[in-house]
Amino acid sequence: MNPLVSIIMGSTSDLPVMEKAAKLLDEFEIPFEINALSAHRTPTEVEQFAQKAASRGIKVIIAAAGMAAHLPGVIASMTTLPVIGVPIDASLSGLDALLAIVQMPPGIPVATVGINGAMNAGILAVQIISTGDPELCRKLTVYKENLKKKIVQANEELAKVSFKFKTN
Repeated sequence: MNPLVSIIMGSTSDLPVMEKAAKLLDEFEIPFEINALSAHRTPTEVEQFAQKAASRGIKVIIAAAGMAAHLPGVIASMTTLPVIGVPIDASLSGLDALLAIVQMPPGIPVATVGINGAMNAGILAVQIISTGDPELCRKLTVYKENLKKKIVQANEELAKVSFKFKTN
């Protein structure tokens, strides 16, 4: 089994957030790998990873980083693969990481999800891969339909909640 998605994080301390992407990819039965690489502490390894990812069969890279958060942008500068950045709340409520990832120069795009938004990064990776995989597209459609059902069910439960001045 060869990975289609690579989850990269600046530190293993990001794993509790990034597990959400891993669990989602597992649910969709998409092979993935998880590694820690640092744009600042292991720049040579980051470069080697980014330059070889496509030839290894990787289709999407999910890169998480906090604080200065250079990892997603550095990877994006060295590959033509789509890179999804996940800003990690490591300081300043994650705003520093969000701004570092989303403010990329022209020609070096990084799709950026919300702070600690690893699950959305996983879903976006599935959406990207599903464009060439009808069965995966079907699974994604079912997944999204189930999200709708959860809201319908939530409203049914809310209808049973009683307050003196509640009108619905």
